[in-house]
Amino acid sequence: MQLNKISGALAAVGLVALMGVAYYMGAKNREQQAAAPAVRPMQGPVSPNAQMPQTQNHAGLQQQGQAVPPQGGKVEVDPNAKFTHFRVGNRNVKAIFMKGDVAWVGTSGGVVRYDTKTDDYRLFDVRNGLLSNGIFSIDEIGGRIMVGTYGGGMSLYDEKQDKWENFNIPQGLGDAFVYRVMQASNGDVWVATWSGANRIRGGALTDRSKWDLYTVENTKGGLINDWVYGLAEGKNGDIWMATEGGLVLFRNGKWENWNHAKGLGAPYEKVKNDIKFTNDPAQQSTHHAKQKEEMGLQGINVAFNPNYIVSMVVDAEGVVWAGTWGGGLSRFDGKNWRHYTVAEGLPGNHVFMLHIDKKGQMWVGTNAGLARKDGEKFIVMTTEHGLFSDTVFSMATAENGNLWVGSFGGVARLKSGL
Repeated sequence: MQLNKISGALAAVGLVALMGVAYYMGAKNREQQAAAPAVRPMQGPVSPNAQMPQTQNHAGLQQQGQAVPPQGGKVEVDPNAKFTHFRVGNRNVKAIFMKGDVAWVGTSGGVVRYDTKTDDYRLFDVRNGLLSNGIFSIDEIGGRIMVGTYGGGMSLYDEKQDKWENFNIPQGLGDAFVYRVMQASNGDVWVATWSGANRIRGGALTDRSKWDLYTVENTKGGLINDWVYGLAEGKNGDIWMATEGGLVLFRNGKWENWNHAKGLGAPYEKVKNDIKFTNDPAQQSTHHAKQKEEMGLQGINVAFNPNYIVSMVVDAEGVVWAGTWGGGLSRFDGKNWRHYTVAEGLPGNHVFMLHIDKKGQMWVGTNAGLARKDGEKFIVMTTEHGLFSDTVFSMATAENGNLWVGSFGGVARLKSGL
């Protein structure tokens, strides 16, 4: 793909004004709430002043100090623009899901349903069915949209009834903080939470007897860490889990795991000169301080934790790709590891997002731009090519090939062929 530098005025349109939205924190206790920012990579290192666009091209619908954001409306989009910016205020866009002509955009201020044909949008938040405004994930379960939230469990949308069905700790969730929901090929629904991984056998969400919870304790360390951040299905029904402590495989009822000592994440000596974030979570959280001590990294005072998998995908060949917190991108074929970092062409070593499109191309979202893997090279895109911000947290590809890229403050829609 030839990426040309785009100049001129941007077709910048406000998707929804989210300033002043109340942030429901859910059932976590005070200690966990206090620790939350330190363990959430999307927010900790990001400087709003650095990432928030300052140009007048992003006027949109946002109004500073607006306490109650609108719950619906229409935006005007220039059909001739090569890319469009949708602004969501002082929020992170952590999830984007395309279903036909509809883009579902998950932010830390609610989830937006945007019809690309009519340009109508609708905001869902605590006012119309959700238990939390913070959205971590958007997936499809049984043909319905499922969102994982920050403190409000997970919510399933019934489009015909225009109603959300909520599942939280009383229904069987291991934790109210849900990072991913996935339906496996055998019908089981898996849920990644802050306190382990749920499996709902056969996808029977309303049958409490079908809910299992796997933790470090009850798997005897097979699940290497209770904070499960990502899920993916591999070959033959293999379930892969990305955790704060490493990579986990659940196969035929048995567990296996890998961490930095077993090959995950590039070594510190390779990446130390390219670590851009200097704030160390271990200085803010006893949990992270203990984890760093266990890793033998007490002397490192920058944002580097190669055990922490922030993003993960499994490709068509069954190869696992794991994006780490400062240790770059790791490739694991079941036996051998290989690492890709700034030295190999990545724009940044903090890998927040991994996406494989319908053509089998892999996209890598980092702290310093978006990259498309092209053989052993990486084709890099930044704000010069149309991104809203160089810190990329989410991505989806539409049926027409358009790219939807989420970051701090907004979404960029880039037309196919850029």
